Amino acid sequence: MAPQAGQVRPARYLSIFVVIVAGLYALVFFTGGGSLKPKLGIDLQGGTRVTLTAATPDGQAPSPQNLNLARQIIETRVNGIGVSGSEVLVDGSNLVITVPGDNSSQARSLGQTAKLSFRGVIGSPVAARAPATSPTTAPSAGTAPSASTAPPTGTAPSASTAPPTSPAAPTPQGRVLPAQAPTTDPASPTPAPASPTVAPSAPPAASTAPPAASTTADPGSQTTAERTAAAIAQAKATRQSTDPAAQQAALAALDCSAPDPLLGNDDPTLPLVACDQNGNAKYVLGASFLDGQSISDATSGVTQSGIGYDVRLNLNSEGLNTWSAYTAANVGKQSAFVLDAKVVSAPTINGAITTNPTLITGSFSQAQAASLAESLKYGSLPLSFTQSEAQTVSASLGAASLQAGLLAGGLGLVLVLVYCLVYYRLLGLLTALSLVLSFAIVYAVMVLLGRYIGFTLDLSGIAGLIVAIGITADSFVIYFERLKDEVREGRSFRSAVPRGWIRARRTILSADAVSFLAAAVLYLLAVGQVKGFAFTLGVSTVLDLVVVFLVTHPLVALASRSALLSRPSLTGLGAVQHIAADRRAAAAAASTQPKEA
Repeated sequence: MAPQAGQVRPARYLSIFVVIVAGLYALVFFTGGGSLKPKLGIDLQGGTRVTLTAATPDGQAPSPQNLNLARQIIETRVNGIGVSGSEVLVDGSNLVITVPGDNSSQARSLGQTAKLSFRGVIGSPVAARAPATSPTTAPSAGTAPSASTAPPTGTAPSASTAPPTSPAAPTPQGRVLPAQAPTTDPASPTPAPASPTVAPSAPPAASTAPPAASTTADPGSQTTAERTAAAIAQAKATRQSTDPAAQQAALAALDCSAPDPLLGNDDPTLPLVACDQNGNAKYVLGASFLDGQSISDATSGVTQSGIGYDVRLNLNSEGLNTWSAYTAANVGKQSAFVLDAKVVSAPTINGAITTNPTLITGSFSQAQAASLAESLKYGSLPLSFTQSEAQTVSASLGAASLQAGLLAGGLGLVLVLVYCLVYYRLLGLLTALSLVLSFAIVYAVMVLLGRYIGFTLDLSGIAGLIVAIGITADSFVIYFERLKDEVREGRSFRSAVPRGWIRARRTILSADAVSFLAAAVLYLLAVGQVKGFAFTLGVSTVLDLVVVFLVTHPLVALASRSALLSRPSLTGLGAVQHIAADRRAAAAAASTQPKEA
């Protein structure tokens, strides 16, 4: 005998659904402190699209493996920095980063190569240009626990608060040189290094520099990749020489305001002539004795003095041993933290650093310190990139796209409702109510996903939601047609509901399982906006099952218990019941006819 739906069971299902909806909207309104609207993608709210072009030392096209690795690292940086709704795509030899909203500055900094190296400072740095403000005090490198033993000059005040120190040659971030290094004449407009390692004059250095420039081809006949490779080779030949005279010639000729072809392309085994990140000073640096691969973690925070921000590096055991030995042997000297061939900070070593963390100090803003820490934490890119294009997508265009998407979804929903009301009448009204409740739960889930995992709704995602309307309506049609089959076989509406549900739910589960698997496979294999379509389609398919099991079936079961609501003129089952009556009459007539001998 077929199981009957009890009076309490439909009410229990509806109660469970009410609890779920109440819980979701409690999270929406009372937790997270975020917006009450779903986060929108770049095509709906506008944003920034940045194209990064890979530059290789030999001018050849980068390998697909390196491009894919770079894409993965940048995606990890995006997640770490908290830029939600971004996507990173490989387009030929380029990486295309799209960031929705007002995160353009973050999008433009995501492609930095973050190639960190630790190098010793040779001699004294020289000024790259006249300082705009009074110099500040020199930084120091040390561990957080021992920072209290550093002299007061170890802090880095902001540029706007210049201490009353005596003028001296500016160094990175506008600091005076440490006491161990000789200083230049402050009256000289262009200070020159007074270190004993300085070469006597520039002309001999020029004659000893490798003649790389004279062997290059005509620039007009070279491709962009060839010109890039030539610039890198020329920079290496002049700025990574082991000859002290050539180093001084390169130091004098280096223009810190020009683009640096060695960005991420310097040879760590050779000395390096480099500028600081602010373009205030130029350095001669020794070969790298430690690289960024030894970093196990990097964080940013307020300095112990409470003035400014610093970056705190935790090194692995091997890196910490190397760093400890170097700092112990070079107390009182400067050690430069070099990021992408630019000096981030050149602090004076106050003592041997034997424990984590190591501090990188400088005139960092909070955003700069956080960005640097995240870039170092998530690794170096296998390629260097130049920003070839940065495009801002208008928010007005996104608003028009959103309006068109909502209009398409609304029209699709109205057509489904009209069809159900005409064809199923009362059951169609239950369909409309189920779709409204389905929209309510989908909306809450979209808001929470945007708030907690950074999911952003774009046009492709809206397309997935529109397709899901058809999937949800298809579940209703399957159920109602099963009811018709049961009534056609002679059962009443009330007795047809439990039997029809048992048969219909198998088909509904199978259909939704196929749709979910298709969405999951598409999500795993696709890239870009297709992922958004697959994600919303998969989520809506799961929520379709929740609505059908906890709302539609209980409502139909309750309607079948009501004498008023189960009337054939309301349910739309009158024609089917007439067919069943005709079949019963035909069967009765056939049974009363005499059998032939």
